[in-house]
Amino acid sequence: MEPLERYRPLIDDFEAFIEACERPLPSAVRVNTIKATPAQVERAFDEADIGYESADWAGGIYRLETSSPGTLWPSVHGWIHGQEEVSSLPAMVLDPQPGERVWDAAAAPGSKATQLSALMDDRGLVVANDNNLGRLSALRFNAERLGVTNMAVTNQDARNFSLKRFGEGGEDDRRVDVFDRALVDAPCSCEGTIRKNPDTFDEWSLGHVESVAGIQQGILRRAVQATKPGGRVVYSTCTFAPEENERVLDQVLEKEDCRVVEQEVPLEHAPGVTEFEDEEFDPSVENAARIYPHHNDTGGFFCATLEVDR
Repeated sequence: MEPLERYRPLIDDFEAFIEACERPLPSAVRVNTIKATPAQVERAFDEADIGYESADWAGGIYRLETSSPGTLWPSVHGWIHGQEEVSSLPAMVLDPQPGERVWDAAAAPGSKATQLSALMDDRGLVVANDNNLGRLSALRFNAERLGVTNMAVTNQDARNFSLKRFGEGGEDDRRVDVFDRALVDAPCSCEGTIRKNPDTFDEWSLGHVESVAGIQQGILRRAVQATKPGGRVVYSTCTFAPEENERVLDQVLEKEDCRVVEQEVPLEHAPGVTEFEDEEFDPSVENAARIYPHHNDTGGFFCATLEVDR
């Protein structure tokens, strides 16, 4: 837990935070509304004598008294999907509508991409991209199991994602207003997953934090470029590092026509930080949400919403 000491000035009750990080993470699932309703799923749990508790901040999310939700028949048949509770937040904040075009820039293994499809009633288009070809097999499997039909899967580096197949653009393909909304759940140092991955800090280094932040900035800039004026982009990570969170937002704000806006976050959270270790960030990053494990007994998370202004 030593790397977490650098966040002591940011956290309201650091001792409670550390204690929460040391506890195992509760097992959680979300209902796949393409195939089932929460009432149907609850009935299936009752019939199978599976203990469950509904999340108090969102419908259709349950904590289960089992560590293997993927082996349950509602999961095999696509009624539910095992997904960390707080991981369901970014798609909800993005709030995609049926019939829209939505880009998930780093989609594999597909938890959030398939959630986007469900929120859209499986209508419109979700472009689920990932640069890791091996991980795309898991995305395709999950999409098929969950009955998703409005998804196109692509294999590109999101920082240089080609938009030509999705819209009419200039020769340089740098900016094409293709998508109504975009989700960037960025690859990160994963500090917030310590409760389910106890070895997270075995090879942690500040150098890795700095290097992955450059990738995150590139992906987020491309998402802003690809989104229509007035459209929204949600940026999320499962890390606490301001270098990967507020600083990334700050740098993108300097280079792209967008702003960080207020968002509806139904979980207890802290605001984004505007300064860290003698570094200051744009004041609007305070609209972001920092979710710490001791707030809601979840993993750690960061979520921000940008609106495209051009």
